[in-house]
Amino acid sequence: MGDRTLGDRALWDRASGGDEAAFGELFERHAEAVWNHAYRLTGSWSAAEDLTSNTFLTAWRRRADVTLVRDSALPWLYTVAGNAARDEFRGASRRLRLLRKIPDPPVVSDHADAVAERLDGERRLREIVEAVRTLPKSQREVVELCLLGEVSVADAAALLAIAEVTVRAHLSRARARLRTLLEEK
Repeated sequence: MGDRTLGDRALWDRASGGDEAAFGELFERHAEAVWNHAYRLTGSWSAAEDLTSNTFLTAWRRRADVTLVRDSALPWLYTVAGNAARDEFRGASRRLRLLRKIPDPPVVSDHADAVAERLDGERRLREIVEAVRTLPKSQREVVELCLLGEVSVADAAALLAIAEVTVRAHLSRARARLRTLLEEK
């Protein structure tokens, strides 16, 4: 579509000046990665679509004060998606507490193997997402960026303004804690 030779920094500078085409190129370049990250955070296709839209809306609104890491917009976009996912989770928790007061409708089961596999995979992903949410904030942020978002340790350290050795320590502790939590289930 656009000029793929321009880096994120050049495109972001243009977008900051109001260039919608440059912002569109950034969207085309990173939308799939942001959606994948949002899906890993939520375990839901529709929530990932909403979070991706919300992330790019926030990016457009805040385009003048965005901090790019190593001239890449992706770590910042992942951080926005993670914050939006946590906000949505808190809102969803409140809604669920209200819905629990309403009796559940009768369950109609579908015996198709493909549907069962998909539901089991989504259930497992929800368990992982729940376990990640129980981690201390510093560990959770590193896990969301490095493990779920596949951001490098160096980039995560730069984005979070901490040393790489600290990121590795947080990852190590988080992996051990997640292993324990998930084995208990």
